Amino acid sequence: MRAALSGQMPDSPPVMLHNFMMAAAESGVPMRDYRRDPRLIARCFSESVERYGYDAIVVDVDTATLAGAMGVPVAFPDDEPAVCQGGRIASLDEAGDLEPPDLEKDERVQVWLEAVRLLKRHFGDEIYLRGNCDQCPFALASLVRGAEGWMIDLMDPEREEAAHRLLELCARVTGEFIRLMSTTGADMVSNGDSPAGPSMISPRLYRRFAQPYETRMAETAHALGLPYALHICGKTEPILEQMAYTGADALELDSLTSAARARAVFARRVAFIGNLDPTAVLAHGSAAEVEHCTRELMGTFAGEPRFVLNAGCAIAAGTPPANIHAMIRTARQGL
Repeated sequence: MRAALSGQMPDSPPVMLHNFMMAAAESGVPMRDYRRDPRLIARCFSESVERYGYDAIVVDVDTATLAGAMGVPVAFPDDEPAVCQGGRIASLDEAGDLEPPDLEKDERVQVWLEAVRLLKRHFGDEIYLRGNCDQCPFALASLVRGAEGWMIDLMDPEREEAAHRLLELCARVTGEFIRLMSTTGADMVSNGDSPAGPSMISPRLYRRFAQPYETRMAETAHALGLPYALHICGKTEPILEQMAYTGADALELDSLTSAARARAVFARRVAFIGNLDPTAVLAHGSAAEVEHCTRELMGTFAGEPRFVLNAGCAIAAGTPPANIHAMIRTARQGL
């Protein structure tokens, strides 16, 4: 992983699995217990690494932890990750009344952090640990305001100043999570910012409201001595150049984005993480299809050291183990 991120050609592409749901299911741990107990999280990932032999763990829990800390209503299904239910504020005018939560006292945040500490204690430097830090400021603001209202607000020039006030607050919260994660022994930190993708907003709005805050999160991580990864779902070709200029060390992109286009744009500046289809290929394809798609993706990045093999998004709980084995076996064999 360190070789790939620094532009040195590794022996074979490192494999990073965004597989927290699958890891929990295979260890027989329901989400209601997984999200509450860092020892269970660490056990699930430890068993998964022993089962498959991959190189890098993405420690993730859900996409609602920071939003919940900020007062957004959250549902906690027994067998699914937590999910936000509506916004915290009905108008951007209310954003000025919000205070940043004390994440050091937030039980759910502390679960994420302690899980990484336990995994670092267990693996040392044998396995690379990516401590995910939930949502980027733009995505977090979308959850606090409510997605529909947030998108409408962004189209109103008179609401721009208020939108940035909320984004500034969310940047403080996300940045604090990154700071706390830096104390755990994590080798890398990351955020998701999928509402900032072209599936939701225009490239113009991305440049105005999302990219500057993504850049600040990358700068925060770098000031703490850690590489930073950014994940955005959807077809991201219209903003690939702008994403590359955030300063992120790696961009995790899903299968809707052309890997060939990403390689051309990144041009050895940024590491690519991804981007096998977690549904059509990994969850529902055959082992032979997984091998074919993995080999094809590796071919796209032949000669490029900054390539990390992963699914393009979180791997479903019911994904066949044979498909994960096929993916990793193909990576080890090389081209």
